[in-house]
Amino acid sequence: MKITEHIANANGKTLFSFELIPPLKGQSIKGIYDAIDPLMEFKPPFIDVTSLREDFIYKQHDNGLLEKLSYRKRPGTIAICAAIMNKYKVDTVPHLLCGGFTKDETENGLVDLQFLGIENVLVLRGDARRGDASFVPTPNGHNYATDLLQQVVNMNNGVYLHEHNDDSLKTDFCIGIAGYPEKHFEAPNLKTDFKYLKQKVDMGANFIVTQMFFDNQKYFDFVNNCRANGINVPIIPGLKPITNSKQLIGLAKTFHIDMPEDMCDAVNACKSEKDVREIGIEWMINQCRELIKFGVPVLHFYTMSNAGPTKRIAEAIF
Repeated sequence: MKITEHIANANGKTLFSFELIPPLKGQSIKGIYDAIDPLMEFKPPFIDVTSLREDFIYKQHDNGLLEKLSYRKRPGTIAICAAIMNKYKVDTVPHLLCGGFTKDETENGLVDLQFLGIENVLVLRGDARRGDASFVPTPNGHNYATDLLQQVVNMNNGVYLHEHNDDSLKTDFCIGIAGYPEKHFEAPNLKTDFKYLKQKVDMGANFIVTQMFFDNQKYFDFVNNCRANGINVPIIPGLKPITNSKQLIGLAKTFHIDMPEDMCDAVNACKSEKDVREIGIEWMINQCRELIKFGVPVLHFYTMSNAGPTKRIAEAIF
């Protein structure tokens, strides 16, 4: 079932969902199941599975020369989605990236998803490779999320890379995109950010999932600005509780987000990391209760494949 259908069928009730990271290459899927099992009691209608672009590693040869090799650290997004659907009978949302994938690889991946009965995708540009100063597109890949989105929309209309097919070969993906309540860090201003967000919705995006935030007012303002700019698709808040003190700086730096002063003061006053974890969970519980009152369609948790904190929060609010 499509994300938009899940939301419509909920009749205003806030749903619960979460995101997982594929295991490292060579590890089994058991870690994924261990992260899902504790959360199934909250009846998630869908589960996201991230995708990571390739990185480079250097192999030294006997002659002393270094060979630059492409290496994908966490493969398996499509296979994991299929395994989750088979085991739990829950819809999955694989992430599609520009970085690390050619246009042909993307098309073939979408065909595989269609074969598997996966109806939802989240379209993202993806991050720069480690060591790159900025995002570098893959040769014969997409430079911008709008380009990747257009490829998915084209396939929904029966248009493939190398041929034009008849209506019977159209895909039917429900397409999600990312939103940034505090502005995408590469956008010069909010007005430009909303311009491109509106462009994606006009192109055919069906829902938005936001970057994490810790001040609900930023989400409220974002939703209001979206509506004022004619963006009327569901806007799902992305959430992650603080679980250790290093995240005050780490999350702010990595995701370009603001950490509320009150939360920072509370964390800095803690005498142990256990206390920090409790502060983070309590802060997120309060956030979620306020978001439910606001009428959010879904509370979507970035679990990092660690179910513990999310389970505590869900127990308090559902």
